[in-house]
Order: sequence, then structure tokens, then C-alpha cells
Amino acid sequence: MGSISSIKIFGFLANWSPFFLVAIIFTTIVFFLLTGRWRHEIPGNRPLKKSEGIIFVICMILLYAMKGSPVDLLSHIIFSFHMLQMAVLYLMIVPLLFFAIPEYLIDYCIKQPYIERVFNFFTRPIIALITFNGLFSIYHIPEILDGLKQNATLHSLFTILLFITAVFMWYPIFNNSKLERKKLSGLIKIGYIFLIGVLLTPACGLIIFATHPMYKTYTDPAAWMSAMSLCVPTGILQDIVQNSGISGPQYFTNMTPQDDQQTGGVIMKVLQEVFFGVMMFNVFFKWARDERRTPDEITEQSLKEMQQQEAYFNQYR
Repeated sequence: MGSISSIKIFGFLANWSPFFLVAIIFTTIVFFLLTGRWRHEIPGNRPLKKSEGIIFVICMILLYAMKGSPVDLLSHIIFSFHMLQMAVLYLMIVPLLFFAIPEYLIDYCIKQPYIERVFNFFTRPIIALITFNGLFSIYHIPEILDGLKQNATLHSLFTILLFITAVFMWYPIFNNSKLERKKLSGLIKIGYIFLIGVLLTPACGLIIFATHPMYKTYTDPAAWMSAMSLCVPTGILQDIVQNSGISGPQYFTNMTPQDDQQTGGVIMKVLQEVFFGVMMFNVFFKWARDERRTPDEITEQSLKEMQQQEAYFNQYR
């Protein structure tokens, strides 16, 4: 019996995904160019706030930690890490991106041909709630998760789809769009967050209270080997199995598959409650602050924003 640290035998490429790290670094450089040197090409631009830059870097570090570090490899071995990965990706990183990416850049992307109509439809609160939570529940149907875990292309596409629908789901709460569109009030935002938690609960509950291990990729050696080939080169994987006697994921943990599955469900639920609690506090604090503003303060702020916009467009007259 090995331990979690035994995943070092899979090699540097499988543990640290250097190509994904390069993609993260490239994305970060492009972001700072878009919000710095190149921002003057985008209507309504403004200087990047220091807090936005810091939060974006934090998001990229978290993204690499979840999808490029040993956590990603462990998510194919131990179900608890899979659920940790899901919680951080979709319930933490995606909302944080709205605090990192300037609103003018998001608006510019939304206004592109063919994107605006799709975006406007899928960011309707009810549609956004049903789409993400429905896909999340479908993803954790045993037959579907096992199938996706053993097909690299389908797994990548479904992960991207979940990420996009998570953006749609969080947009009604955290967007600071200057575009003319309806916005939710503070109390409705709190209710919206609460409803997300309610819709996530059935999937977590089924995982926590299931009377048997549901996923073959975390219990069956053949299915696990197929799933591991997504992140470990086939030749290296076969050599390791032949020389080490590893017969399945149980080699790397002392937990039984049942305990691992239940722990994963609990991790998802606990992190969900923590993240949502922080979000509700943020929304309530902002709503309470806005409610205390006088009509004169609101008018003054609106005039200031109009003057900034007019000054920008005067540059091109």
C-alpha cells in the first residue's frame, strides 16, 4: 500500500502539466496587455485597478493548482479531490473572475456578433440556474462520469461547457455591466445564491448517502487505468503498473471507496456553504451601502460616469 505522495511515480509531466502552465502564463500576459497597452482600442476603457490585477493573478494560480498541479492527477485517483476541484473551479474561480476582469472588457466581448444573442439568452437567471445545475447533476450520473473520465476529448469539452455555464450562472449576480440590461436587486441576488445551493444539494446528497460506491473509474482497475491514461502517457502508465504492482486507486489511499465518495460529497457541500456565505455577505454589504446613498450622491455618481464616457469619446472626434 502506497500513499498520496506515491503519485510521484507518474513523473513530472503528469504531476505538473508544464504545457498547461505555459497556457496559464500566456493567458496572464495577454490579459495585462489587453487591460494595459492595448486597452485604448476598446470602447469605454479605463486603467486596470490594482485589486483587479491581483485577483486575476490569484485566479490563474488557483486554476493551475486545480488543473495543472498534482491535484488534477489526484482527481483521477481519489474522488474527494475530484469534488474539491469541482468546487474551487466553478464556485470560487468563476465568481472571482468578475472582480478581476474590467466590466468594459466583458461588455466588449458580449457585444461581438453572434455572442450577444446567445449570452443574453443563457444569462437569464432561470435559464442560467437550470443550465449549470442540470449539467452538474448530469455529469455526476455514474455512467456519464465514467464515460467522460475515459475519453479525453469528451471530458475536456464537458469541462469547458461547465465552465462557460458557470460564467452564465454567476453573471446576473456579479456583473458590473454598463450595457442597458436588467439587473437583480440585492435581496433577489441573495435569494438567487440560496437557490443555487438548493439545486446543488440533490447531487451532493445522492453522493453522500449512496449505500455503495457508484463510480467504476474510482473502484474498477480496468476503468481506472483507462481514466488515468488521460493524464499519464500510456507507455509510462503501463510500465509503472507492471513494475509496481498497482492494481487500482486504493493503492494511494487508506480510505475505502465508500468513505472516499462520501468525503467528496461532504467537501463539495461544505465548500459550497463557505463560498456562498462569503458571496451573500458581499452582496448584502453592497446592497446595504447602496441603500444608504442619498439621491444627490446617486445623481453625482451618474454624472461623473457620463463625463468620463464623454471625455473618452471626445478623443476620437
